[in-house]
Amino acid sequence: MTKDAHLIRTQIESPLGPLTLLAAEAALVGVYFENHSKGGPPAGAVPGESSVFDVVRRQIDAYFAGSRTVFDVPLAPRGTSFQAQVWTLLQRIPYGGSTSYGALAAEMGRPSAVRAVAGAVARNPISIIIPCHRVIGASGKLTGFAGGLDRKARLLALERRV
Repeated sequence: MTKDAHLIRTQIESPLGPLTLLAAEAALVGVYFENHSKGGPPAGAVPGESSVFDVVRRQIDAYFAGSRTVFDVPLAPRGTSFQAQVWTLLQRIPYGGSTSYGALAAEMGRPSAVRAVAGAVARNPISIIIPCHRVIGASGKLTGFAGGLDRKARLLALERRV
């Protein structure tokens, strides 16, 4: 049995196109855009329903409507301990705000680990809810996003409007 054997998936619609949701038991494991460029949903996930999917649907809808700025969903992202540290920091970036890869590395006490931090951000399995879209280049320019730079720009614009 593989580590993905107990993953279930479903798809929901969003203003940025379909999102594939993954859950293990009652926790969200992934949110992936269509044509996700960095390790999309694992092939072993089977179609199904989870109580967490209903929560995510409501909260994603409210987020795009501009009435939700914080998510309250049980999360279980899968990755290395370094990636988990980075993903925890991402969740602290305030709604409508942004930070740089270098600032995240410095916050971790590892200012020379900018590339490693960028790699962990790129592999964030729970798009939107763990807000990797809020990480921009040191120059202020938009940089890589597994959902594509257009979607990243639209997420940032949504948060700035609200």
